[in-house]
Amino acid sequence: MLSMPNDSPAPRREFLERLAGGTALLAAGTLAAACAAPAATPVASADDEPWLKPLTGKHKQVFDAPKVNDAFPLMFAAGYIATMNETYKLKPGEVSAFIVFRHFAAPLGLMDDVWKKYKIGKMLGIMDPATKQPSERNFVWKPKPGDMMNTDASADKMVVAPGVVIGVCNYAVTVLSGMAAKGAGVTPEVALKEWTAAVIPGAMLVPSGVLAVGRAQEHGCTYCFAG
Repeated sequence: MLSMPNDSPAPRREFLERLAGGTALLAAGTLAAACAAPAATPVASADDEPWLKPLTGKHKQVFDAPKVNDAFPLMFAAGYIATMNETYKLKPGEVSAFIVFRHFAAPLGLMDDVWKKYKIGKMLGIMDPATKQPSERNFVWKPKPGDMMNTDASADKMVVAPGVVIGVCNYAVTVLSGMAAKGAGVTPEVALKEWTAAVIPGAMLVPSGVLAVGRAQEHGCTYCFAG
């Protein structure tokens, strides 16, 4: 079984301190500069939100994942699609699922190279299910047998499944990459660039996880807490 992200005081306190600082700076209009993040492109309407466009099913649900939770955010979404199709004899495309990796689950949307370079498992207390040591790989991406309860619900399979969207919180990526930068011997700007470039193929960065979860519900998705 996978280990949940560490709720021990150190990483959580630092994350919350940075988040609180960011909230204060936001009021002053300086958050982007403080986080060394590129300016966000203004969104005028749902037509400008690519993470919402594929959610075209008559039945759709958003899976809110702030923690790794033994990879269950992915398995909940797979289970939703399978049981909806089986129970109601639905046609292809009638069910959509939106998985939002945010907060300490955001690294589930990143490739192995940043997990290893930035010691993400050690920073967040996420253990490798095979070695039982802090993970240096994203074990929900092309997992080995035993990495997760249902490998058919792995991120690499879900991200290409019809009607499924995986979103990765850009706010969490910005904060967490900044926290990890010093240990990797790089600046926060370099770390952020490498983390955003490492988003798993087919997944989408969303401005923030909480924004994506809220907008998904406004778009007609029902809500499932998956973390």
